[in-house]
Amino acid sequence: MKKGIGIGIEDFKQMIREDCYYFDKTNYIEELLKDRTMIRLFTRPRRFGKTLNMTTLKYFFDVRNAEENRKL
Repeated sequence: MKKGIGIGIEDFKQMIREDCYYFDKTNYIEELLKDRTMIRLFTRPRRFGKTLNMTTLKYFFDVRNAEENRKL
């Protein structure tokens, strides 16, 4: 099966499960952990992956489903 583009997909798990192309931006997680600011504001234009980045963080930090998320 060919990889898809994933247009309109806003959930990291769905993006991986549907075998869509994904530009790995997980390096920003390390930056978030190193930065000790109380508030982080994510500003991007519409359709620039803000929700996808937030769901990536959700699955990364979710300890309740850690084993399942580790497979992503």
